[in-house]
Amino acid sequence: MLPGLIWYFVFRYLPMYGIIIAFKNFNFSKGIWGSPWVGTKHFQMLFHNPDFYSIVRNTLLINVYELIFAFPIPILLAIMLNEIRHTLFKRTIQTVVYFPHFLSWVVFGGIIIQLLSPNDGLVNYIRGLFGLKSIYFMSLSGYFRPIVVISSILKEAGWGAIIYLAALSGIDPDQYEAATIDGATRWQKMLYITLPGIRNTIVIMLILKVGYLLDVGFEQIYILYNPSVYDVGDVLSTYIYRIGLQGAQFSVTAAVGLFQSVIGFVLILTTNWLARKFSEVSLW
Repeated sequence: MLPGLIWYFVFRYLPMYGIIIAFKNFNFSKGIWGSPWVGTKHFQMLFHNPDFYSIVRNTLLINVYELIFAFPIPILLAIMLNEIRHTLFKRTIQTVVYFPHFLSWVVFGGIIIQLLSPNDGLVNYIRGLFGLKSIYFMSLSGYFRPIVVISSILKEAGWGAIIYLAALSGIDPDQYEAATIDGATRWQKMLYITLPGIRNTIVIMLILKVGYLLDVGFEQIYILYNPSVYDVGDVLSTYIYRIGLQGAQFSVTAAVGLFQSVIGFVLILTTNWLARKFSEVSLW
């Protein structure tokens, strides 16, 4: 455990020292301690900025959509893979669905953009075969969030299924044999053996996922969005990049990051309390 503990201490706990930047008017020449204290000035500025609420709304909506549509996909995929009996076919499917995870968003996002291109994209080519007009998917606000969710599913569903496959391997095969003797169908086995067998894993993963409701991956959004979809695609991570790195307002971005962390912590506490109250599983 030592390497993992050292990594967390160096990259997760030591940087917490920089949180105080959110309460200072940070200046490079004066350093963190030498910069003047401004209290909650940056937080007040954020909460009085109407654009900030739009960005928070975009972040929440994208994450809620992913929670509703993307979260169940790895579970369903793991169950389907578990039902495949032909070993070679099963391993081939696993390789295919795992592979996108190892591509960077620069590569995978470029593939998505190319597929949706209005001129030579595959999707619009198929539409053209049916006499339909080309759609500028990447420039229309109404399509951006579905594209983000679907691309997340295509890239990460296979990798996310691994943990559920591991949980499925822990189910006693005798339960399936007993169910077969009792005349249970495959659907009944899945409903009364498979799903209850991985319920604990599902609850834990759901709690962790809820904690990230205010955190959307920067690379994915940055690669896919453009100025024409800022109204629905600008999220906290891209806002931090634009204000912090491009605008050099480090104190403001530290305030945004602290806001994200506090809300995420509250969400995890709340979800864990609900899980402990209504089930037998929780993080603690």
